[in-house]
Amino acid sequence: MATDTLKSKQGAQGGATGGLRRLLLDNGALTALIVLVVAMSALSGDFLTADNLLNVGVQAAVTAILAFGVTFVIVSAGIDLSVGSVAALSATVLAWSATEAGIPVALAVLLAVATGIVCGLVNGFLVSYGKLPPFIATLAMLSVARGLSLVISQGSPIAFPDSVSHLGDTLGGWLPVPVLVMVVMGLLTAFVLGRTYIGRSMYAIGGNEEAARLSGLRVKKQKLAIYAFSGLFAAAAGIVLASRLASAQPQAAQGYELDAIAAVVIGGASLAGGTGKASGTLIGALILAVLRNGLNLLSVSAFWQQVVIGVVIALAVLFDTVRRKAGATTPAAGASGGGNKGKQALTYVIAAVVAVAVVGATSLLHNGSSGADKPKIGLSLSTLNNPFFVQIRDGAEEEAKKLGVDLTVTDAQNDASQQANQLQNFTSGSLSAVVVNPVDSDAAGPSVRGANQAGIPVIAVDRGVNKADTSALVASDNVEGGALGAKALAEKLGGKGTIVILQGQAGTSASRERGAGFAEGLKDYPGIKVVAEQPADFDRTKGLDVMTNLLQAHPDIDGVFAENDEMALGAIKALGSKAGTSVQVVGFDGTPDGLKAVRAGTLYASVAQQPSELGRIAVRNALRAAEDEKVEKMVKVPVKVVTKENVAGFEG
Repeated sequence: MATDTLKSKQGAQGGATGGLRRLLLDNGALTALIVLVVAMSALSGDFLTADNLLNVGVQAAVTAILAFGVTFVIVSAGIDLSVGSVAALSATVLAWSATEAGIPVALAVLLAVATGIVCGLVNGFLVSYGKLPPFIATLAMLSVARGLSLVISQGSPIAFPDSVSHLGDTLGGWLPVPVLVMVVMGLLTAFVLGRTYIGRSMYAIGGNEEAARLSGLRVKKQKLAIYAFSGLFAAAAGIVLASRLASAQPQAAQGYELDAIAAVVIGGASLAGGTGKASGTLIGALILAVLRNGLNLLSVSAFWQQVVIGVVIALAVLFDTVRRKAGATTPAAGASGGGNKGKQALTYVIAAVVAVAVVGATSLLHNGSSGADKPKIGLSLSTLNNPFFVQIRDGAEEEAKKLGVDLTVTDAQNDASQQANQLQNFTSGSLSAVVVNPVDSDAAGPSVRGANQAGIPVIAVDRGVNKADTSALVASDNVEGGALGAKALAEKLGGKGTIVILQGQAGTSASRERGAGFAEGLKDYPGIKVVAEQPADFDRTKGLDVMTNLLQAHPDIDGVFAENDEMALGAIKALGSKAGTSVQVVGFDGTPDGLKAVRAGTLYASVAQQPSELGRIAVRNALRAAEDEKVEKMVKVPVKVVTKENVAGFEG
């Protein structure tokens, strides 16, 4: 009797705290999202605006749609690393079918969806009947799908049909279609997981595959369907992504499979299988989008952004471990009773009310304090993993400091969709002007048009933007530079010999333009024969590897043209003592390391673009445009062939 009384007292005392602890453990992702929204609202007055919140939804859409498909796989204790590549392949198939092949758009869409489903079925077959680990099977599909996308597109973006591009537009001028598609796909995921036989089968297989098989489930056939669902959702994500960019990019969605997996895990699913739900996955995708959006608005370095997101993913998995040890449950869809569903709904309502109240209070802190002492300019670079663009950034930062400008720099990592997100974030912020170095001229168009509508002047640097209004283009001529490179190499070889070409990253305008200029310039020298052309992705290590391989087939070449200095330096390493003696190498960009090699004589020449000057002029013109001063539409920075004879007087 006394014992019972003691237990009841302990239960009464611990009921409230225990209930709160259980609520936080069972809804950790939702709690994290609320904390993030409140924090970003307090730190940035630009975060809590209708336009910016819609931007967050748009930026979460593609990741969320991919993640919904991955949820099926992870719930069943599998993994799918191929969804990003399958998304790119599906979009490429649609664009190529509707444009090059002349297939009606409706059939092209069906063909794109079928492509995603077939890729998923192949994954399922390799896992179920081929007995390959899911990691290996989907890793193979990642490579195959990406390669097919490049083969079909020949490495170049393909314009998307206008009728499908409306998926990237808005309804009524304010509601983004990608958000609607995300919601529909989320509801479909919740329905499949909670209301269908295959959904219950996923939880059973993830909980204990052998027990599921012994209970009569056809596990192999179920896995085929599970991976087919993942492929279907990947195709839908690819179509939405390409619609936003108005073009199918063969290199689109690189790394998105990791974001999708992260969203599922952050949302409470276990990589061990058996748990997971659509609402959690959506919350996980929103957390990643809010993080990236908020860090952009707060001018956090692009490099630190990667660190922060990595830490968040690690903490999410750690939290999952703590949650399971504490006995918290992520209920399987359709497995909870009506009472639990009512409590869950009440939880979401309370969370929404608390979030609105706190966010509303913090937003008052920013009222009347939005005036800035300095003009703000955003600079979106295609990549910072290349010395040329690092020099553009350095020149821009130097000029911004001189002019008293607050400059925010972002790194798109050669991902057109990530750059689109960054430009949307700039548009939502209180910026005076934007400078963009496009990953792709066509893909940047829709985002720049958004800045046009917001009245924010845009300056393009190094590459132009198609189908949008830019106040100025600050650039050197890549085509002219390629032609100068051809002339320099051909004359050094005396107008005859065999050469190889190291190409840049497939699908980038810089690679296309430099290659086209070199080919045109080489027409004046019929004695020069190109024996091999291979991409090395503007990367020094890949330049070394590709050049090493080419030397096996062509050991007696006389020259090398590399579409940037990084690849040229890799080629020099592969050539060894031949570089600068029996084999002449010409690079492009005039980077510090490239100029050092020119001085040493191992690199014969570099077509220099003066990148620091590009950055300085771009910021100068952006400030002029922001102050409504006259700006020249085209600002040319001359290219120059730098050799050992003139390198001493050259300044980049």
